[in-house]
Amino acid sequence: MTIFARITVFLEMIKFSHTIFALPFALTGALLAARGIPPAEKLFWIVMAMVGARTAAMGLNRLIDAEIDGRNPRTSGRAIPAGLLGKGTVGAFIILSVFLLLYAAARLNPLCLRLSPVAIFFLGLYSYCKRFTSLAHLVLGLCLGAAPVGAWLAIRGELSAPPVILGVAVLFWVAGFDILYALQDLEFDRSAGLHSIPVRLGVSGSLRLSRIFSVIMVALLLVVHLLLQPGPFFLAGIVLAAALLAYEQWLLRDGDLSRLDLAFFTMNGYISIIIFAATLLAVLTGGLR
Repeated sequence: MTIFARITVFLEMIKFSHTIFALPFALTGALLAARGIPPAEKLFWIVMAMVGARTAAMGLNRLIDAEIDGRNPRTSGRAIPAGLLGKGTVGAFIILSVFLLLYAAARLNPLCLRLSPVAIFFLGLYSYCKRFTSLAHLVLGLCLGAAPVGAWLAIRGELSAPPVILGVAVLFWVAGFDILYALQDLEFDRSAGLHSIPVRLGVSGSLRLSRIFSVIMVALLLVVHLLLQPGPFFLAGIVLAAALLAYEQWLLRDGDLSRLDLAFFTMNGYISIIIFAATLLAVLTGGLR
């Protein structure tokens, strides 16, 4: 394949479109930190750091899990087990992505650069979690929850309660929908001796825990609203996100996974964009000053 074809296959392999889950929350963190529109250069390097981090994380996941993916009927068509990309090629993309993350962090501020190895550690840890713990969903949530926290640090160079609470909200949101996503591999994970919350709790228990995590996410967003007082648009965004979370849970209420794509990708993509849009409206209307 040409290099362009390889890049296209790689982007499909790492589900680049799923960047929509974390990137809007990173931008939300930047807007809240600046209490306005941050400088364009800062926004650019925040986006570059996000792209580098997520690309490296997903590339590592596909590389580390290549043998498992090859045995799972649902994932056997992925690029590495299907022979579309070699492990060396994927490794090269991962290295480039890590360098992008480090360079972007250096351009933001020294604190971001110092903390970037911590981010890289957890990004790599996630891929191994299913081998020894059912808490992989929470580790994934931690990785994506770092997005608004990192963006806040990039703008202010210091930490405070609001971005941490927002990050924890993202953690529970991601863990909640990742539990739903993992339901489709329940039987394979059991047979392969892998760990997940669906393996541990079964379908009904997983659905209940996912609902609890969704409630926690909404509650934490309300705490952020109380702390920062960003105005009615932000509150309206929380209400709309809560409604979408409720609809997501309703779609899978009986464990029917035929509606998983709608519940997993579409609803959660809308949720991240809605929170960002609500924050942007709060900024543009003077709710954040």
